[in-house]
Amino acid sequence: MKRLLFIVNPKAGMRRMTRNLLDVIDIFNRADYEVITYITSGQGDAVEVTAARAADVDLVVCAGGDGTFNETITGILRSGCGTPVGYIPCGSTNDFAASLHLPTNILQAARQIVQGTPVSYDVGQFGDRYFSYVASFGAFTKASYATPQDVKNALGHTAYILEGIQELSQIRAEHVRIELDDGVIEDDFLFGAISNSTSVGGILTLDPKQVDMQDGKFELLLVRAPVTAQEIGECIHALRTQKYNCSMITFLSSHQMVIHASPDMPWTLDGEREDGHSEVAVRNLHNAISLMKKE
Repeated sequence: MKRLLFIVNPKAGMRRMTRNLLDVIDIFNRADYEVITYITSGQGDAVEVTAARAADVDLVVCAGGDGTFNETITGILRSGCGTPVGYIPCGSTNDFAASLHLPTNILQAARQIVQGTPVSYDVGQFGDRYFSYVASFGAFTKASYATPQDVKNALGHTAYILEGIQELSQIRAEHVRIELDDGVIEDDFLFGAISNSTSVGGILTLDPKQVDMQDGKFELLLVRAPVTAQEIGECIHALRTQKYNCSMITFLSSHQMVIHASPDMPWTLDGEREDGHSEVAVRNLHNAISLMKKE
């Protein structure tokens, strides 16, 4: 019998996973998996248990939001074992899952994991941390990690929007220098995202035709601070139409980059806070994880 490590965040989303826990375990059992279930109780739990146990099982499955998935793949990468991972998305936004069109129905997601095959995807390395789909700074960045979990559960996407509106009065442009594969960009930016996803924050959607989660590259989106009504309109039009070739927005791809910024400028990695760095290297780890997915 195969062995499966099942990591569950009981607080994610509307706590839907706790109501479906036995049914999901039953699906795994009937697919000939012996299930080892671990319920997380705090930040970092999933990293520790995955790093310690992933090499001893045939499959690791996590149920939770983007933060839980981030911790799970971090544990797998730290273990160096390459064990495939399955993802049951039941958080408030689930950007990574949305980009891959993974089922949001918990039982359907569990069935697709046991019926699927491993597919390789890129992962980002940000200093000594990892991210599955985005590292961002500036406007609305704080909303993803500052919104209380019970508010996220109650309001979903709306919670991020409301928290972001409260943040507007504190937003300032950040001076950033970015060294890319083939050049340097330096300016004041209101928002920046290094992403490997079509969905960022559950609010911003990138053109799927311009995003390939298996090409060894990141998409870099930088938004300059608008001053005039015309510049505001230009930003809104570009983001709405997903046509980013304008004076207010920079959009390009790169395998790696080195970022210089104020150490007081915080980041968010997959919705979790990361302290600022005066200099940080970001690398694309090509095909670093194997995700169970039914095509």
